[in-house]
Amino acid sequence: MFNNNKILVVIPARGGSKGIPRKNIRLLDNKPLISYSIEIAKASNYVDDVVVTTDDSEIALISEKFGASVVRRSEELSSDEIPLDPVIYDAMIQKEKLAFDEYDIVITLQPTSPLLKTSTLDRAIEKFDDFSIDSIISVVDDRHLSWGFDEKNERYFPNYIERKNRQYLPKDFRETGAILATRRNFVHEDSRLGTNISLVEVSREESVDIDNYEDWWIAENYLQKKRIAIVVNAYDEIGTGHVYRCLSIASKLVFHEVLFLLDENHQLGIDIVENYNYPYKLYDGIDDLIDSLRQYSPQVVINDILDTSLEYVSVLKNDGFFVVNFEDLGVGTQAADVVFDALYEHDINEENIFTGHKYYILKDEFYFQPEKIITHAINNVLITFGGTDPNNFTEKVIDSILSTNYEGRINVILGLGYQGLSHLIEKYESNQSIQIYRNVSNISEFMFQADIIFTSAGRTMYEICSLGVPTICLCQNERELTHVFANPSNGFINMGLGEHVEKQKIIDEFINLVNNYDLRVEMNNKMLAVDLKNGFENIWSIIREEYRKFERNR
Repeated sequence: MFNNNKILVVIPARGGSKGIPRKNIRLLDNKPLISYSIEIAKASNYVDDVVVTTDDSEIALISEKFGASVVRRSEELSSDEIPLDPVIYDAMIQKEKLAFDEYDIVITLQPTSPLLKTSTLDRAIEKFDDFSIDSIISVVDDRHLSWGFDEKNERYFPNYIERKNRQYLPKDFRETGAILATRRNFVHEDSRLGTNISLVEVSREESVDIDNYEDWWIAENYLQKKRIAIVVNAYDEIGTGHVYRCLSIASKLVFHEVLFLLDENHQLGIDIVENYNYPYKLYDGIDDLIDSLRQYSPQVVINDILDTSLEYVSVLKNDGFFVVNFEDLGVGTQAADVVFDALYEHDINEENIFTGHKYYILKDEFYFQPEKIITHAINNVLITFGGTDPNNFTEKVIDSILSTNYEGRINVILGLGYQGLSHLIEKYESNQSIQIYRNVSNISEFMFQADIIFTSAGRTMYEICSLGVPTICLCQNERELTHVFANPSNGFINMGLGEHVEKQKIIDEFINLVNNYDLRVEMNNKMLAVDLKNGFENIWSIIREEYRKFERNR
């Protein structure tokens, strides 16, 4: 009841829907479509009674299961041609006869609008606080540059005065069909609208009206939408690969709401995420991070911050979050729901930990690059040691290559965190064969054009493998030594810990690779035999399945 007004919600649901057969009782995200409108109405602060008017026994049974009363409509009121006005009037009269009372406000809720929020329904009802308002209709702002057609003169004409970007056009409201609320005295067999009509604006999501299979698909994706918090950073010690992986993940979560949480003390990661225009929030310390997560209240928390503590992950779990960790060798894995370690090919026999290259997520640009064709001539060498290259292997390899008779091009790609840029430019600026780039946006093209690549044993090796370019690896640290994907069986030459590798060994390995066409072809074939194009799908299928278990156990 609202302001002493008794409120009835009527939900019309025929059994003979044509666009999607048996639409009203089909399972939408594991629930009958009609159940959504019933639950929306029953959760209202103001609705007194909810009734479903139907001609179908199965719809009637399901409606009662979800707590609605049911009135049967006659065959005359069940055909395609019958408008809703007499149907709603009939349901109201039947309910009033049963209650020996009259309602003050009658609201039509369409079962085809399952994304409507109860708060929106309540907001519509609260508009009746203004006694001059007779009826309220739900609408969505649908402003566009639109055109009409003059049938008499057979010509098109614009429905606007001035061409402007959409956000600068005047509001143009389209009815969504979700809500039509009206005072009792305006409900008749041929009308449900009073004289003074007000509108309640709904979001684009709430405006979805299921009329066909495309609408159904959109609604289901909205219902499965999650708030996802991504905790990640980039700085000299860990490089930039973590944040780029998370950006690749975010780019594929198009039906979900994503927020990055970044340490305010690591500007490198902030700059990268900001450049990609994703929303982010800064935190200072673990307590501030946890407070930020609680404020955002995500369903899923993704941590890509290397080793986590049991205390940190346990706090997240106690707060009810589903926790996904990447590249985590810490004790926090014991409490996490799922852990993915693509860089490690070993099986540690933990049910929640998934390892190996099939969980690597390529950047989008690698999906449309062709496979490398090996040629006899070596004209292009690429050197790329990640976002920071803390051991400055870049300079070490350049000097090694220049010590040989190689006369081709040397492309050098440096990350945002590389510290020796000025020194490198000054040292090699007179050498026309060396081209230095920083933080390129199309690294896949540089890799594809290369005949030989030097890199570390991090995430870059998977990107190179997807193209099939012969590669020599130098590991940056002890952790990278455990990244065993960069091995001869997958087409790589791995020289081990780079700081222990003498320049002469690099020279000898490079000369051998340049002169051995058959070896390069063999490396190419082994790389291209590895499937790296389904990493996200492999990861997301596991997350979906584990999240379902998580929901069932809550």
